[in-house]
Amino acid sequence: METFKEYLSLIDHTEHRAKIEEIFKWIMNKFPMLKPRIAWNQPMFTDHGTFIIGFSISKQHLAVTPEYAGITRFSKEINDAGYEHSKMIMRIKWDDPINYDLLEKMIHYNIVDKAKCTTFWR
Repeated sequence: METFKEYLSLIDHTEHRAKIEEIFKWIMNKFPMLKPRIAWNQPMFTDHGTFIIGFSISKQHLAVTPEYAGITRFSKEINDAGYEHSKMIMRIKWDDPINYDLLEKMIHYNIVDKAKCTTFWR
């Protein structure tokens, strides 16, 4: 969590900070092989130097970025979970519960799909 310490300290809203910190801890426990890092001022997780999943915050929501392929692959499940999405991000409103099953599927998909990826992005 040390990697994200400064980023988290900049989140003024205590409940928002707690929610994203909970997600980060969950990812680190569930996927200990992933490397936490800050790039482009955003927290993200990588595997063998390739992007797996990233996050950003806004006043209204937490944005989850599993890349275009991840959004496309899970579009129906994102909608079924009650989340909105664009081509590149899934939006979780701050008062929505976190669907950890969906998050786990997205992360696992990217780990497997990008296992032989030698670039940061697809």
